[in-house]
Amino acid sequence: MRQLTPGKGDFYVVNIEAYADPTPPVFDKEDLARDLRLEINQLVAGLQDVSERESLDQVYRRVSIYMCGNCYRPWIENPAGGTP
Repeated sequence: MRQLTPGKGDFYVVNIEAYADPTPPVFDKEDLARDLRLEINQLVAGLQDVSERESLDQVYRRVSIYMCGNCYRPWIENPAGGTP
């Protein structure tokens, strides 16, 4: 790990913002015929043991990464890290 020094111009700040699909859901007749109150109650019950942070992370997450130039250059070309 390399020491990064603010003001020296020796690093990059990468901001990553991820959020759940913002597209409105598409409903059909079968969806409207379901017992939505029951499904909502089941969903709420399933969230009882999930922390507020975990719930939020399922919807939105923002992370800042500080990278030296040697790490940044290959990463920016292939941020997922798979075979290009």
